[in-house]
Amino acid sequence: MSKYGVIAKFDNPQSLVHAAEKVRDEGFTKFDCHSPFPIHGMDDAMGLKRSKLGYVIGAMGLTGALFGFGLQTWIHSIEYPMNISGKPYFAYPAYAIITFELMVLFSAFGAVFGMMFFNRIPRFHHPVFYSEKFSDVSSDAFYVSIEIDDPKYDESGVIDFLKNIGGTEIEVLTDEN
Repeated sequence: MSKYGVIAKFDNPQSLVHAAEKVRDEGFTKFDCHSPFPIHGMDDAMGLKRSKLGYVIGAMGLTGALFGFGLQTWIHSIEYPMNISGKPYFAYPAYAIITFELMVLFSAFGAVFGMMFFNRIPRFHHPVFYSEKFSDVSSDAFYVSIEIDDPKYDESGVIDFLKNIGGTEIEVLTDEN
């Protein structure tokens, strides 16, 4: 059984946002906030950067469009040219539908697999789930967790810090694997 970190409960969404700002300002980098619903402004409060997922989706969409257009061009102009009603071999207006569909398909794959990569999933079980108190987060609880991997982590110091910023029901988490 190894230690994972410390969690602390906060009363409402506003106090969770303020706690996240204080944790960020204190210099912690490996922490997370847990809430039953998204909270506006939480990304800024935690100091999170803008997601790179949009760039992945854009690149995958462009790749899909180029692949679709290139494949059709190669098939119709080089590999299997057919003279149909006197149309040219490179009849690019007809390529628009398949090009668009492959752009959407590749973008969807980029979104799903990019999200999985950036969110580090699948992780089938997280150490916060070993806490009995944490089960309330799905309905009406707000928690901050600070991981043991954080460079500023000192268990007694973290516990005192979380108490000072208004945290209650503070618990040291263990990873039971």
